[in-house]
Amino acid sequence: MRPMSLPRPNALAWLLLSLAVIALDQLTKALIVAHFAVGQTRVLIPHLLDLTLAYNRGAAFSFLASADGWQRWLFTALAVGISAALMVALARTPRGAWRNALPYALIIGGALGNLVDRLRLGHVVDFILVHWKHDWYYPAFNVADSSITIGAVLLVWFALFGTSRAAGR
Repeated sequence: MRPMSLPRPNALAWLLLSLAVIALDQLTKALIVAHFAVGQTRVLIPHLLDLTLAYNRGAAFSFLASADGWQRWLFTALAVGISAALMVALARTPRGAWRNALPYALIIGGALGNLVDRLRLGHVVDFILVHWKHDWYYPAFNVADSSITIGAVLLVWFALFGTSRAAGR
């Protein structure tokens, strides 16, 4: 008879970070919607950073924002599919492998934060506006977008520059 071994702890506990990202994203969006009219702007750092209320029916950089509405379901399917795949990856990742778990959790939280908006409102609420002296503007974004971006950058960073004791680096 073969002895049963206990399953090793996986990184699903990192989903608590995803939940925190979703909560912070939804809280900040609710505050902006409650205190701003669409297009209203408040300067935070002159010539650099404003708060503004904008709605985006598309994806990053308003990609497909002017489509007839089908893009809502495309981006919903992408968010669900990518989040599910990353949750499976978390389940297969050892709990201590934070270089994988941290970026996965950030991307999941951001994707699901924007998904809540798409399903509830039909668009995503954006409110952070970075610009340079009103001559150059970066498209408005939100906490969820920031979380996705940071997670993606960390994935690339750790892939390129992460250390591996097993490889002797």
